Amino acid sequence: MSDPLAVIADLPGVPEAVEEAREAVDRLYRHRVLRRRSPEVSAEAALRGARASAALAGHDVPLDVLRRGEASSPVVQGALRASAELGRLGSTWRSAPRQVLARLHTLAAVGLAAQEDLGRPRHGSGDFAPDPLGLGPVPGAEETAVRMDALASLVGSPSKAPALVLAAIVHAELAVLRPFGVADGVVARAAERLTLVEFGLDPKSLVPAEVGHLELPYAEGLRSYLSGTAEGVAAWVRQAAAAVTWGVKETTAICEAMQRA
Repeated sequence: MSDPLAVIADLPGVPEAVEEAREAVDRLYRHRVLRRRSPEVSAEAALRGARASAALAGHDVPLDVLRRGEASSPVVQGALRASAELGRLGSTWRSAPRQVLARLHTLAAVGLAAQEDLGRPRHGSGDFAPDPLGLGPVPGAEETAVRMDALASLVGSPSKAPALVLAAIVHAELAVLRPFGVADGVVARAAERLTLVEFGLDPKSLVPAEVGHLELPYAEGLRSYLSGTAEGVAAWVRQAAAAVTWGVKETTAICEAMQRA
């Protein structure tokens, strides 16, 4: 049986970037603050991840505004709802990925899509699909359906590839296909985070990779992936690994602030 993720995992520079990210996560998990305050750290990391995801969608809100519950943007609220739901979706992600994606979209797109369109894929390339990242037209309905089938198969099939490689591909496919037509970026980033948790790299959901994506050249990375070349795909996976490493730095700062308090 072929293992396409294993092929991607062996592309130039990918093994080293993935290993660096894994070692960073391992160091974080040994932080003494996590012995007693892991749930608090996870909650703060989730808040920062949701904020970064919304910022990548063009809605940047300060953390203190989020903490006070004063953010009215539907994009921000959708990112917060999707992030809060991840802990309840892990057990379903491998067995029913389409169901999970529909649920994430239902949460992320409230106030952005019509009620009857929540959780429902777009029907054609002419459906509303904003392009804030400059990725170009969405693929046609037939190509999107084929690639979504392939994505669901990747999530549900065993692979020798590291979790980070799968998470990077899940994120990129959803971001470039824009299968729902609105709020796809928030869904893509939530699905990446869910994959990192469910497939074992970050089981306590402590690492806000979204923060790393915000700091790195996000659109450029996705355009590299969109090229379809081995070089472009490798560049994206390396960038996704760097985003995880950056997320570790963010959570380490959270831990150290709690330690000083």
